[in-house]
Amino acid sequence: MEYVWLVVGFALLVKGADWFVDGSSNIAKLLRVPPILIGLTIVALGTSSPEATVSIIAALQGTVDVSIGNVVGSNIFNITLTVGLAAFIFPLRVQNETIKKEIPFTLLASVALLILMSDVFLQGLSSNMITRSDGFILLLFLTIFMYYIIEVGLKSRKESSEEDFSNEDISWGKNGLITIIGLAGIIGGGQLVVTNATEIAYSLGMSETLVGLTIVAIGTSLPELVTSISAALKKESEIALGNIVGSNIFNILFVLGASSVITPLAVNEKIFTDIWLMIILTVLLLIFSRTKYRIGRKEGLVLALFYIAYMVYIIIRN
Repeated sequence: MEYVWLVVGFALLVKGADWFVDGSSNIAKLLRVPPILIGLTIVALGTSSPEATVSIIAALQGTVDVSIGNVVGSNIFNITLTVGLAAFIFPLRVQNETIKKEIPFTLLASVALLILMSDVFLQGLSSNMITRSDGFILLLFLTIFMYYIIEVGLKSRKESSEEDFSNEDISWGKNGLITIIGLAGIIGGGQLVVTNATEIAYSLGMSETLVGLTIVAIGTSLPELVTSISAALKKESEIALGNIVGSNIFNILFVLGASSVITPLAVNEKIFTDIWLMIILTVLLLIFSRTKYRIGRKEGLVLALFYIAYMVYIIIRN
């Protein structure tokens, strides 16, 4: 039965992402804001919900390694494989002024996380922790980011005319329902894939560590992957890239912020290597996005190959 539910999960993911992108794109038109803002907010928050669920539950249960590792691993997956495959399918344009600021903001959030958790090195303490006060700082950063996004959205509405975004075939009720159903399909499908793929992996003799680093980490990032690929196929490159950048911001600031407010998170020394890699990859994404203001197929292939190399590294390391 695990194989049947695995197929059902993938089907829900694909169809859910299809509806979610269509609905959210139309909502952007109804709100008279650029699709990139919807990608950075509604789509990003929706596709980050599996990471939020896993990390917050892990924090409540005291398995803090899962909470931090899930976020860092998901962000690396998003930057490399999700951007890489989406760009390989359809080169991602980076023309909107917003995205030029959001990728540096992602870099800022990553560096802030590294600083906040480096208690041994910076403060001379006996162990590294993400404390409750650190969590509130991360949530404050999130508040600033959301305020900025709202300001950009209001400015965009003021500068655009009704005719630019109006469409008599678009309705709030229909697209709101499509978006909600699509999000439910993404979350439910992702959960089915993670649960059943894990059971299959255990039955094949894979270790718990290897399952956690591969299937579970990839599984919680499947919503971002499928949504961005679906957006790329529909040539909605702003939603595809905005979803990834926004998800990474939410993962660090909201997921880890909320998790550490619930309970302080002890930091495993190994995770610092992964955080440094996440920062380096974010810089690489910034460089690629500034080159001709597009992430082309060659850049996409390079990013995807980085993920394969990273997987080989963590399998050998662990």
